[in-house]
Amino acid sequence: MIGISQRFGRGGRIAAFVTATVFSVSSGAAGATCGLCDTEVVMNSALASCFLEQYEKLAQETDQTIVVDLSDCSSRGIVDALPSLDVSAERPDTEFMISRAQLDCLRKKLEDPDIKLDPSARIDLSSCS
Repeated sequence: MIGISQRFGRGGRIAAFVTATVFSVSSGAAGATCGLCDTEVVMNSALASCFLEQYEKLAQETDQTIVVDLSDCSSRGIVDALPSLDVSAERPDTEFMISRAQLDCLRKKLEDPDIKLDPSARIDLSSCS
């Protein structure tokens, strides 16, 4: 069985989340873990700065699952338009879904002065609860 992200890409995952939210019968499971949330994200320093700038707005979301869209950051010229010369660097994630707990956890991880984000870094969110 092909996963949603393999079949439709990240945009498909977001569409699947929106559809699932629309057809949700009860909000009683709001405290349950997010089955569609990402367990890791790839960031660089430019996207991390953009995320931190948008954090307050994201934190005001009332849903337990938060769709983070940093694609505007790349259109403002924050993310390099040309690929990096470092072939081993992963492409940063500009769209992802995280839980409220993961939102706060990601903020803390990105504010860590010892984090190395360039050319890119994979940030584990699986332990954030």
